[in-house]
Amino acid sequence: MTTFMPKTGSVPVVKPFPWGGLIVLACAVFLSVTAEMIPTGLLPEMSTGLGVSESQTGLLISFFAFAVVLTSVPLTMLFRRVPRHLLLMLVLVAIALTSVIGGLAPNFGVLVGARIVGGMAHGVFWGVVGAYSAHLVPKEQIGRAVAITTGGGTLAFVLGVPLATTVGHALGWRAPFLGIGMLALLGAVLIWFLLPRVDHRAHLEVNTDTAAIRAARRRGPLDPTIPVVALICILVAVIMIGNYAFYTYIAPFMIGEMGVPEGQVGLLLLVYGLAGAIGVGTAGILFGRRPSTGLLIALGATGLAVVTLAVFAANPVLAIGAFFVWGVAFGVIPTLLPTQLMHAASPAIRDSASAFYSTAFNAGIGLGALVGGFFLDSFGLTSLPWFYLGALVIGAALLIATPALTRRAQRL
Repeated sequence: MTTFMPKTGSVPVVKPFPWGGLIVLACAVFLSVTAEMIPTGLLPEMSTGLGVSESQTGLLISFFAFAVVLTSVPLTMLFRRVPRHLLLMLVLVAIALTSVIGGLAPNFGVLVGARIVGGMAHGVFWGVVGAYSAHLVPKEQIGRAVAITTGGGTLAFVLGVPLATTVGHALGWRAPFLGIGMLALLGAVLIWFLLPRVDHRAHLEVNTDTAAIRAARRRGPLDPTIPVVALICILVAVIMIGNYAFYTYIAPFMIGEMGVPEGQVGLLLLVYGLAGAIGVGTAGILFGRRPSTGLLIALGATGLAVVTLAVFAANPVLAIGAFFVWGVAFGVIPTLLPTQLMHAASPAIRDSASAFYSTAFNAGIGLGALVGGFFLDSFGLTSLPWFYLGALVIGAALLIATPALTRRAQRL
């Protein structure tokens, strides 16, 4: 149950935890992330079908991500007065339409255009969805709400990407794009009818006479939580660069280095996704109150896993085991980072913080795919896990500085 204290009187108003709304948001996240990541499991098929190299095909991830990076914040600000409920529905419709256009694209150029427009919609989506879940619950339940919502992203790796890969192998790479487009339209309908409305500007109109607000005004226009939000955004960008430099090209790595038959790539991606679901559960149960500890452990486990993949790729037992550990560890990381962000950011900047977080996340994805393509062409598949390891070391160093900066912001 969720308890709210009214502005007058001492009797608390008890409201049920908004499971329905959060599940709808999780479904929307599932559809959006699946739409973004479809190419990762189908790079060889798309490369052949489009007549371009695998490294060029990997740039479909970069184009999508860079569209998010360049447009997420300005579009979120442009649409700041649009009701969040309506905006979520419209951007999911846009994701649906661009997925269908991508599935029907006659050539690589048209597919790139569809991915760019889809990335713009995706950026607005992520600029809204994280804060939306936080608006549905009181502050002490933000971690739980964000974990449920972001669980849709984990489900995309558990079910969405592996299923898209399997369908693409069976029916051609275009079929998953068309399928996710139809499902995203259905998701927009669910948002319209089932997602509770929120007033995302309500926090600007309450408690305006408190000492905290008056003190903030005396300090000037800058919110004291901006530095820690910036550090978290840099941290997530570094981790995503390393992860997607490797994961974008995981299908060629499986086939070329691990000796996995092409038809079994989808099955191994399902194993990775299921491992990620375990990681999400672990994050919520063990590290909900200690996100920095959980993140450090997850970064260390990921580093061990990718080193094992680099050294023992030809050993199926060790390689698949390491791939599973990577999945578990990486299920923890995207769950705890936005939770930490929502706790660190003041209510007044949550929407903006979500937009910048989305920008950093997708900058990492886009740069990762781009850098991974460069390393693939220049040094081969075996260089990718080592690059990832370097990014993990830098990410761990940034993470160590985060708690102290958070405490400083809370004292101001």
